[in-house]
Amino acid sequence: MLKDKSLIAPSDFTLEEIGELLARAERIIESPARYADVCKGKILASLFYEPSTRTKFSFDAAMLRLGGNTLGFSDPNTSSTAKGETIADSARTVGKYADVIVVRHPKEGTAKLMSRYADCPVINAGDGGHHHPTQTLTDLLTIRHYKGSFDGLTVGFCGDLKFGRTIHSLSTCLARYQNVHFIFISPEELTMPAFVKEELIEKGVQFTETTDLEGSISQLDVLYMSRVQRERFISEEEYLRLKDYFILTTEKMELAKPDMIVMHPLPRVNEISTDVDADPRAAYFEQVKFGMYIRMSLIMSLLGAEEPRA
Repeated sequence: MLKDKSLIAPSDFTLEEIGELLARAERIIESPARYADVCKGKILASLFYEPSTRTKFSFDAAMLRLGGNTLGFSDPNTSSTAKGETIADSARTVGKYADVIVVRHPKEGTAKLMSRYADCPVINAGDGGHHHPTQTLTDLLTIRHYKGSFDGLTVGFCGDLKFGRTIHSLSTCLARYQNVHFIFISPEELTMPAFVKEELIEKGVQFTETTDLEGSISQLDVLYMSRVQRERFISEEEYLRLKDYFILTTEKMELAKPDMIVMHPLPRVNEISTDVDADPRAAYFEQVKFGMYIRMSLIMSLLGAEEPRA
């Protein structure tokens, strides 16, 4: 159903298609060895114009675990971009070599532009402050694993909501499910952007905004923490003032439900104390592993790879 389709934003896929991706990822988790050769002979090109550890490694690991190969760069200065090549020409060129392209870029809209010119599917691995759809799929798989479903959940997003593209993508995607309620917890300077809130209002989704983590945590089924992103700030002084505004500690965790889970797209700085890592509700490192499995499922779908025989 998804063969040859690009993924630029979470809304590109229907809930049915997302459900199929999640179900396949769960099958891979149960028996990863069965999928070791399903993409043999296929090539994934990863074009990372912006630094990344987890996203790049998880895509590379996903393709290698499916039996395929990878090529690409993690520093645009080593590519023809340094010579002035346009994104469109890069897409035309790389599309001749690869079966699927993964692109991460600091400028919004780059992945969509590349998808217009490439001869193969393009996966958006993050474009500025806009979308990060494969992180959204990772987050959905994590929530589904721990909570069973999405309907009726109260999800708290805490930290930098203004520039957090993972939060923008996940909140608008979760809003497509039934009776999901959001609590947006942030400094006044880093509140959720108007374009996200307007979309939620149009869908009739309930949300509240607060600066009080301690007063909100007891209501949550999922707490999604995020770092204040230094690279998004023009003023270093403003960044330093806000970077430690929220710190999740074991004391705050005592106020939470016994089955609440804590998520984070990583990397973290100071916003989650390392003492919290030992709490069984800390799901963020498992979240990393789920990212590889959902990307395996996605690559298979876009390439039209067949499910291995039992």
